[in-house]
Amino acid sequence: MLDPRDNSDLPSIPSKRYFTIGEVSELCAVKPHVLRYWEQEFPQLKPVKRRGNRRYYQRHEVQLIREIRNLLYIDGFTISGARNKLEQEANGGTHSVLDYRKEIVSDLIRELDDVVTILRD
Repeated sequence: MLDPRDNSDLPSIPSKRYFTIGEVSELCAVKPHVLRYWEQEFPQLKPVKRRGNRRYYQRHEVQLIREIRNLLYIDGFTISGARNKLEQEANGGTHSVLDYRKEIVSDLIRELDDVVTILRD
């Protein structure tokens, strides 16, 4: 499997209508269990489910997975930060890189506050 931090080595997406979870895993260098988890976290990611609950991803979903992968592994976003960025892009909103970094720092501060609360109890 490819290094998740390196997006330049990803193979090109073949011109097919549907892709299995195994194919998407290889095309995006992300393990299948991670793809299933991302389906729960990102409402935009909804593969077609057919017989036996098998997932079939369309080309636009493969591209979305690559974008999610970039946000998480390359840009350092949290899951909630990546979700917010994708929602903002869908709504036509644009924010500067500084705004995104502030959002990441805010997420980290909230998480650290939770840890402090747990340690005090």
